[in-house]
Amino acid sequence: MTATTVRQRPATGSDFAALNRRVNAAGLLRRQPGYYVLRLAAVTAMLAAGWAAFFLIGSSWWTLLVAVFLAVTFTQVGLIAHDLAHRQVFRTKHPSAVAGRIAANLGVGMSYGWWMDKHTRHHNNPNHDDLDPDVAPEVLIWATKSALGRRGLAAFVTRHQAGLFFPLLTLLSTDLKVSSVKALRAGVVKRPVLESALLLVHTAAYLGALVVVLSPLQAIAFLLVHQALFGVYLGMTFAPNHKGMPHPEGTEDFLRKQVLTSRNVRGGRLTDIALGGLNYQIEHHLFPGMPTPNLRKAQPIVRDYCREIGVPYEETGLIESYRQALRHLHEVGAPLRRARA
Repeated sequence: MTATTVRQRPATGSDFAALNRRVNAAGLLRRQPGYYVLRLAAVTAMLAAGWAAFFLIGSSWWTLLVAVFLAVTFTQVGLIAHDLAHRQVFRTKHPSAVAGRIAANLGVGMSYGWWMDKHTRHHNNPNHDDLDPDVAPEVLIWATKSALGRRGLAAFVTRHQAGLFFPLLTLLSTDLKVSSVKALRAGVVKRPVLESALLLVHTAAYLGALVVVLSPLQAIAFLLVHQALFGVYLGMTFAPNHKGMPHPEGTEDFLRKQVLTSRNVRGGRLTDIALGGLNYQIEHHLFPGMPTPNLRKAQPIVRDYCREIGVPYEETGLIESYRQALRHLHEVGAPLRRARA
């Protein structure tokens, strides 16, 4: 059965409560401080090692290898900010927000407040055409009705968006920064002065390091390689999770709204690390506050329960998940290709 042909049974209203009792009984919602101490230490060490290597190598084209390493590191910092936003690390709001701003604003140059608001709306209504900002019609179009009537460059992109998907991810880092600045100027972030100051410190330190250490051409090359690969890797951690999955009508209960719109990615510990636990997207959406290491343990409980109540549980390999997302993008652009033909 494909993800786009799922037939939904009527909501019962109590299914999630029963599942929640099973997960609680297994102790999977408890905090895992030891795991996060190790993870935070590892990512901090990666960040320090990357910038230390940058300064030690100095004005050399070998720093492009450092740019690749820092692209991976920045994504891992972003994934930690994601866990902080969901209060997986700290139980209370204040320390989560403080650490989140350090990781997002100061670490990678993205507004924590803006992203948290956007991501919360996504969790509340995943894949909803009107309420989920992640499928809102922008450069890429995820719903056929949004593609109709596009003209010019926008129509060209939509016609070929499957082939342009990965090249466009190279611009994701820039888009995050632009959206952050827009949100701060619009006053939609709770601590705009603090977040703006942290973003300015990040930008000044980042660009200052490039200008001081590298030649002009090397600085431009480092900036392009680092930010492009950061965008690609970050986009690849989120792309497999919902793209190409059903778009709900708004009448589903909580469990079905989260399960039917999400896709898990099979893999071992390396996949868990590379995707920051987002490969267990179904479990994450059902229990967003569940610490990342517990998602793997919750999976068989959730999968078996979905089988019991007749709710389809989508799980596939990593490559196949991208293939499904690209296939969906290609299908959405089909009306514009037919119209042009």
